[in-house]
Amino acid sequence: MNVSQFLARAKKAGPPPVALLIGPEAYQRRQAKQTLTAAFPPEAITTHDLAEVSLSSILDDARSLSLFATERLIWIVNAEAALPRGRAADADSDSGTAADGDPAPLAAYVKDPTPGVALVFEASRFDFEGDDKRKLERVAKFYSAVPEVVELRRLDTRAARSEAERLATAAGARLDSEALDLLVESLGADLARISVEIEKLALYAGARPVGVDDITALVPDARASNIFALVNALGRRDRARSLEILDTLTREGEYLPLALAFLSTQFRMALVAREANLKTASQIQSHFQRLGVPMWGSRAEQVQQTVAKFSQPQLERAIKLTFEADRGMRDTRPDDRIVMERFILSLASNQPGA
Repeated sequence: MNVSQFLARAKKAGPPPVALLIGPEAYQRRQAKQTLTAAFPPEAITTHDLAEVSLSSILDDARSLSLFATERLIWIVNAEAALPRGRAADADSDSGTAADGDPAPLAAYVKDPTPGVALVFEASRFDFEGDDKRKLERVAKFYSAVPEVVELRRLDTRAARSEAERLATAAGARLDSEALDLLVESLGADLARISVEIEKLALYAGARPVGVDDITALVPDARASNIFALVNALGRRDRARSLEILDTLTREGEYLPLALAFLSTQFRMALVAREANLKTASQIQSHFQRLGVPMWGSRAEQVQQTVAKFSQPQLERAIKLTFEADRGMRDTRPDDRIVMERFILSLASNQPGA
């Protein structure tokens, strides 16, 4: 089940006797923890770390009666450390784990849980895809006796944007559509980071709307926003602004070959849009989505602006210049800043055919 389903059931029937939160998504995990802990007084909440305490000791604690509370919440982190030592090694578990590696006591506890005690295991180390998938399956198998399993999967950009919009409204932050798109894209749809930045933006902007410039100024890891600003400046053929943004990227330590890759993608998309005779941002967005390329409305608008300002020969020349700049950055001892300056000056020049 997902977090929303889990919390809805917990609200209706109370916290389950045993639950497993599995997956890397930090925002949903924090959401679940805040909701569950709010239902218990502080003295009724205990936290254990399975990298330091054995599973059998935690189950003993769950069986014991409390002098201070009739209902208790026991939150257990590093649930992966409970795996048997051989498997834990395969799963990159810490060598110093205190786990005893036997799931049978947990299975016995699940069949006869202590009334009023809620056990929540948190397994956040591995992902559902790639190399982690096999490791996560081993963790899930170890905890297969647990009836309530909550999958904390990373959100896609669409779901992250929807939740970010809700968070912005709750925080009283007025983000325009382009700023919201940029915030989500710049932070890789990481809701844990997005929620923190929205709180900062709400305090910074007050009653006024939050725009793209605010995202660029305040979001620490949104250097990609400056790259997109460079795309827009070049789309306007604004040489001075392009060089200013390049200076900002250099000061912030941006990897300039990556910036060049962004530019190359932008021009290639614009060329595809022009060759397909796409006139509006909505047409561009629909066209690329049909090709299986996710695209926000604001990004489609950027592509549309580039199409409007560059003819097909100019776009072809821009792609050629990005290729030459990329080759220049691969020289034996390249100066990436000089290569990028030459690229910008050539691309933003007003010479015929440029």
